[in-house]
This record gives sequence, structure tokens and C-alpha cells, in this order.
Amino acid sequence: MRGETTRRRDASHTRQLLLDTARHHFARYGFSTTTVRDIADGAGVNVALINRYFASKEGLFEACLSSAVTDLRRETDSAPANEIAAKMAQRIAGSADDPRHHETMLLLVRSSGDERTDAMRRALLTSISTRLASAVQSSPEPPGDAALLRAQLLIGALLGASLMRTSIAVPPLATANEAQISDALEVLVKALLPPG
Repeated sequence: MRGETTRRRDASHTRQLLLDTARHHFARYGFSTTTVRDIADGAGVNVALINRYFASKEGLFEACLSSAVTDLRRETDSAPANEIAAKMAQRIAGSADDPRHHETMLLLVRSSGDERTDAMRRALLTSISTRLASAVQSSPEPPGDAALLRAQLLIGALLGASLMRTSIAVPPLATANEAQISDALEVLVKALLPPG
């Protein structure tokens, strides 16, 4: 029984290690140039474990995207509309301290060169923008194209700000604190997603 528990714990740890390593590689080097060997070597495991846990490189990429979106949703889905800017500011401000935040942003914007994986990325970004647009409207109806466009512009600003802060380190964004970022984003959120 003890050996079974250890194996399960090791399997869970190995799966997470593969996800973290793959996220890093996909974000930094792209889908098409990253090999399963790169990921397995980076994680220090046998390459066969990628197929065991994720079925394929594409399955691993999909798991990375799903994990990234789950992280974003966890931070924004439970937030009332008036706290969206503060939640976004936390993510941008934290991106310099936590490489996972930065890698999530890169994973969502970096083209893979593979239509199937790009379609997954588009679907996930569409889902996030739909949830964001729905959060501020009073109607239970799905948001229309105009609301989705504004939500996508806001997501684009979030992604761009995160990249400017971490990858390019453009001041004053690179050195702004969370409160300063939140104040600026509050203006943007109110302009693009007014309650309605």
C-alpha cells in the first residue's frame, strides 16, 4: 500500500514537473522548435513519460494552455467587476517576480506555427474574453461582438503590459508598483468595459 501511494505521489510530481518544464520551453522557444526530448531532458525524466501522461507533444501543449488559463480564471472569475483592474494589476506586477506569470503571457501570445495549437490558443482567449465581457454586463445574454471586442482589447493591453514589464523592461511600467498599475488599469477597464 505504501509503495502504491509513493508511486501516485511521484506520478503527480513528475506530471507537474513535465508541465512546468514544457510551459517554460513552449513560452521561450515556441511549439515547433521545442522537442519532447528538450522537455524530458529539462525535467530529468524519460521521454516516454510525456506519452504516458499527455499522449503527445500536442497533448502536453494543450495541458500547458489549460493550466495557464486555469491560473488566469482563478484570479479573475471570482472577482466582482469592480475588482477586475486590481486582479489584472496583481498579475502584471507579479510577472517580474514569478516566472510562471510571465511564461503564461508568452504562451498565450507566441505563435506556434501549428494550426491546431493556434486554434486551441484562440479558443481559450475567446473563452477568457467572453467571461470578462459577461462579468460586467447585467444581462444574462451572451455578450455581443462589441462587448467581446472591448474585452479582447483589454486582454491585449494586459498581455502587452506584462511583456513590456518583463521581457523588454520599459520604465516606468517595469518599475511601477501594483497600486500604480491598478490605478492606470482602473481607467482602462472603466473605459472598455463599463457596467451595463
